[in-house]
Amino acid sequence: MSKFYVTTAIPYVNAPPHIGNVLDFIYADVLARYYRQAGYKDVLFSTGVDEHGSKVAENAKAAGVTPEKFAAENTKKFIELLKLLNISNDRFIRTTDKAHEQRVQIIWKNLSKYIYKGKYVGLYCVGDEEFVTETTAKANNMICPIHNRPYEKLEEENYFFALSKFTDAIKKAINDGAFNIVPETRKNEILSLLDGGLEDISISRPAEKLVWGIPVPGDAKQVIYVWFDALLNYITVLGYPEHKDFATYWPADVQIIGKDIIRFHAAFWPAILMALEIPLPKLLYVHGHINSAGQKMSKTVGNVVSPTEIVEKYGVDAYRYYFTRHISSYEDGDFTWELMEAAYNNELANELGNAVGRIAGMIGQYQDNVTGEIPPAEHDIHEFQQALANCRFDKALDEIWEQVRGINQYIDTEKPWEIKKTGDDLHLQEVLAYAVSCLLEIAALLKSFMPDTAQKIEYIFKEGVVRPLGTPLFPKQEPKA
Repeated sequence: MSKFYVTTAIPYVNAPPHIGNVLDFIYADVLARYYRQAGYKDVLFSTGVDEHGSKVAENAKAAGVTPEKFAAENTKKFIELLKLLNISNDRFIRTTDKAHEQRVQIIWKNLSKYIYKGKYVGLYCVGDEEFVTETTAKANNMICPIHNRPYEKLEEENYFFALSKFTDAIKKAINDGAFNIVPETRKNEILSLLDGGLEDISISRPAEKLVWGIPVPGDAKQVIYVWFDALLNYITVLGYPEHKDFATYWPADVQIIGKDIIRFHAAFWPAILMALEIPLPKLLYVHGHINSAGQKMSKTVGNVVSPTEIVEKYGVDAYRYYFTRHISSYEDGDFTWELMEAAYNNELANELGNAVGRIAGMIGQYQDNVTGEIPPAEHDIHEFQQALANCRFDKALDEIWEQVRGINQYIDTEKPWEIKKTGDDLHLQEVLAYAVSCLLEIAALLKSFMPDTAQKIEYIFKEGVVRPLGTPLFPKQEPKA
C-alpha cells in the first residue's frame, strides 16, 4: 500500500485549547487511523502549535512572563489534550523548534527571487496577525468583529512575497483538480477571491515591533511574519528540503483547516509551494465553526465549553462521536449540553450500548456464553468509504448507525427469546451468531472514530465466547443541571 500524510492547522498558543481546535485533531485522527487500518504502510499524522507572533508576545507581557514561558505553558495544555482525546499523531511540531526555525530560513533563501523589500501602509489586526483592506475595515466600523478591538494603522518597511505572480496558476490547479478543496462552497469562495486577483503580501515585521519570531536571514532588523513561518511547518516537519521523510510523504494527502484561515491555505500556501517548485497538497478540507445554541462561543457571553469538562462527564469516545457526527462536516455546527445528553443517551446508550448488552446477555443466558461459528459480514460499506474519502465524517457515522439500528431491528424481528421456546437451538445459534457478526463489523467501522468502544466490542465477542465487560458500554447519564 502507498503512503498517507495528513496534517492539521497548528493553533496559536496565545490561549489554552478550545473545542474548535479539537475538530482538527479528531478529524485528522479518524483519517490516520482509517488508513492504518486499511493497510497503508506509511501513514503520517502531523499536528503541533504556532508559538510565535504578536498575540503570544502581547499576552505573555500581560501575564508577566516571557514569551518562551507563556508559549511553553500553553503548548503543554495542547499536548495534554491530544493525549486525553486519544489522538494518534505521529509528529508534534512547535514553531520554536530549532530545526523548524533553521528550515524556515532555508526556505526564505530558496524563495529569494520572489521576495523584495518595500514600504507598507495599512490597517492591522493583532488578533488575526494580518493586515486588512480599507474596505473591510470600514465595513466593520474600524473594529475587528472577532477580537472587538480597533484596527491599528501601521506604516513600516517590510519584505514582500510576489503573490500576485501566482494567481492564474493557483486558479488552474484548483479547476484542473490538481489542488482539490472541499466542500464545494469553500472552493467557490477561494475561486471568487482569485478572480479579483491576488496582491503581493508582507512576510516580515520590523524587529523593533516584534522580537518574538524568526529573524530574516541577513537582516537582523526584520522578523519573519508569524503566518508565513507557521505555514511552512507542513514541510519543515518532514525535514524539507533534504530529509528522506520529505521525499516519502510530500505532497500531503489531506490538510485540515478551519474556514477562518482558508486564504492562508488556499491562496498563500500554494503560491509558496509553486515558488519552491514542489507539488501542492492533494486535498484541502475546510470545516466550519462550532457555535453554542446558535451563538458564537465567547467568554463574554459565558458559553465557552472546555473539552476536558465534556470528557469528564461523557468519556472520550462519546466526545469523539458527538463532534464527528453531530457537528456538520461541511457547515457550522452546534454544541449544547442538551444536544450532547440526547446523543449520548438515545444513540450511544439506547442504540449501540443496548444492542451489545442484549446480544451478549442472550448468548450468556441461552448458550452458556458460546457464540458458535460467526458468519462473515455482508454489508456494503462503499458509501462509508466514499464519505471518508470526501471528509464527510458525519455521513460516515450515519452509515455506521444504519447498521446499529439495523441490528436492533433484526433482533426485534427474529425474537431469539421466542425461538428459544420452540427448542430450535440451531436456528437460535444462527440468529445470534449473525448478530455478533454485525456487531463485529460495526466495531471494525468504528475503530477510527471510537477506538476504545470498538476494542471493547471486540473484547466481548471476538473469541467465540462472550466475555463480560463488567459495566454497560455507555452508562445512562442524568441530565446536566
